Amino acid sequence: MADDSLKNTKSTIGSYTAVGDSFTEGVGDPGPDGTMVGWADRLAVLLAGRRAAEGPPGEFRYANLAVRGRLLDQIVAEQVPRAVELAPDLVTFCAGGNDILRPGTDPDVIAERFEAAVADLTAAVGTVLVCTGFDTRGVPVLRHLRGKIATYTAHVRAIADRYDCPVLDLWSLRAVQDRRAWSEDRLHLSPEGHTRIALRAGQVLGLEVPADPDEPWPPQSQRLPSEVRRENIQWAREHLVPWIGRRLRGESSGDHREPKRPDLLPLG
Repeated sequence: MADDSLKNTKSTIGSYTAVGDSFTEGVGDPGPDGTMVGWADRLAVLLAGRRAAEGPPGEFRYANLAVRGRLLDQIVAEQVPRAVELAPDLVTFCAGGNDILRPGTDPDVIAERFEAAVADLTAAVGTVLVCTGFDTRGVPVLRHLRGKIATYTAHVRAIADRYDCPVLDLWSLRAVQDRRAWSEDRLHLSPEGHTRIALRAGQVLGLEVPADPDEPWPPQSQRLPSEVRRENIQWAREHLVPWIGRRLRGESSGDHREPKRPDLLPLG
């Protein structure tokens, strides 16, 4: 794996703003009150812990502007200006996945718009961490988009090199190739999947994390091919068909939703 870690930490991170879609909002990882937690919230806890242990006096502050279903242009229009306004020490910028999944979209064009947003963010923010796409080789239906996702991922890596951004490499993280890293809809991470991502993001930012994000999963008993087929049919009926229907109707799961944490507030 390439070394994507933040090599030159100027100071302990005291504020963090997360920008993105359902992945960063934390869909698939519900908290006790029903509000989504997710990897970004979990990363904020790790960063706050380091701030308390090593950093200068002062509370760690965190905002999460991500909203499920958002396309890249919506994120750029709604969230990026707010992140620039908040001017935190760190922004995580994970966007473009929903665009890539849409038929007929061009990853080269999407990457150009992504780069313009990275340029705006890096001009105003201390550190901008960007995310690659996931490797979908083991995901029914989405495996056919693997080449498109790989192209976009290559662009994201090149953009990160040009703007000196640390990279959260989701493509190479073996742990999320396991079905248990994903929720029932297979489009969003499970709580354990979100935890693994948070740990890897912490490593990229130079934190000492409490566990290995790529630790092997416990062994599972072998399932019969008939069981796998039955599960795939049920998944398509309950999750894939409604998801396709929303896109055909021009609807989004994030319609009329607001960010869960729009201001930089002390964590806790």
